[in-house]
Amino acid sequence: MFKSKIAITVVAAVLCVGLMGNVPTFAAKSLTIKGSTTVLPIAQSCAEAFMDVHSDVNISVQGGGSGVGIASLIDGTCDIADASRPIKGKEVVKAKENGVQAYENVVALDGIAVIVHPSNPVDGLSIEQIKKIYTGEISNWSEVGGKNMKVTVISRDSASGTFETFNELALDKEKVRADALLQVSNQAVAQAVSRTPGAIGYAGLGYLSSAVKGVNVDGVQPTKKNIVNGSYKLARKLFMYTNGAPAGVVKAFIDFVLSEKGQELVEKAGYVPLI
Repeated sequence: MFKSKIAITVVAAVLCVGLMGNVPTFAAKSLTIKGSTTVLPIAQSCAEAFMDVHSDVNISVQGGGSGVGIASLIDGTCDIADASRPIKGKEVVKAKENGVQAYENVVALDGIAVIVHPSNPVDGLSIEQIKKIYTGEISNWSEVGGKNMKVTVISRDSASGTFETFNELALDKEKVRADALLQVSNQAVAQAVSRTPGAIGYAGLGYLSSAVKGVNVDGVQPTKKNIVNGSYKLARKLFMYTNGAPAGVVKAFIDFVLSEKGQELVEKAGYVPLI
């Protein structure tokens, strides 16, 4: 289970130098990464691998949601903001007011999986059915071909980029029903659904497991192949925002995430690599 705040320090890794070839030294010896819990597994695994090579660099990786990450970049309390949605216009304006130029680095692709308890016989839902469930028009699984069982709606909080993307792609920006149970992370959503037979939730592709069941959306499975070919409708890009074009140790880390090794870690974390 991923913690909402992760501080990773690797003391020595001389034997791992071969991962990235020659090892440069950097003026800055630390990085702080904050934001999306969707991007968190990518940031965590890449930070560990990067520090295996650069033993003099310390990287702190924290969650909190896309909005938290971008706000932290704007106020100067992080070097990299993880986000599972594009930066908003009002955030760009606020960044400029603070002398910050938010620079977009796309690091992976993802799909938002709609998940239910494994015991739920419903294997697929249409976008329209998902919308009706989340806005309150449908409250029993029998209305979509399931058991006579109350639907327990699990959603993300408003600081979440996953929430904002799901709200736009699946709900046409309509308000989520008042009785929805709000969770602070993808992991929390997956855990809540795994414990509740009547639950429905949504989470990044990397959080699919045997503890939950990803349903078809408009007849299409949430798989890497279907995200790449564009057939899965709830797909998105994942970002790491920096203050201006990356430089120094920030650039070295972003370059690592985008390297063959970094993209292997993206795939291992359950997401869709760019290469």
